[in-house]
Amino acid sequence: MDPTKDILQDKWLAVKDQVLRKWSQLTAEDLAGLSGKEEELVRVLRQRYKYGRVQADMEIRSWLRDCAKERAKA
Repeated sequence: MDPTKDILQDKWLAVKDQVLRKWSQLTAEDLAGLSGKEEELVRVLRQRYKYGRVQADMEIRSWLRDCAKERAKA
């Protein structure tokens, strides 16, 4: 399993606030029905930001890598 995906799936409740800070156009309502699957976040980012699929994937993966680095420092 990709360790960065682990952040979303296993720590979703803890990272929701970080997601809202990272992507300020998202609302709590946008995230309310999500369970932490990357595909769900891709869908929401595409809707709110009008990203293409590739751009949304790249944004999420970049953010997840940054999160993983921060966790490794702690």
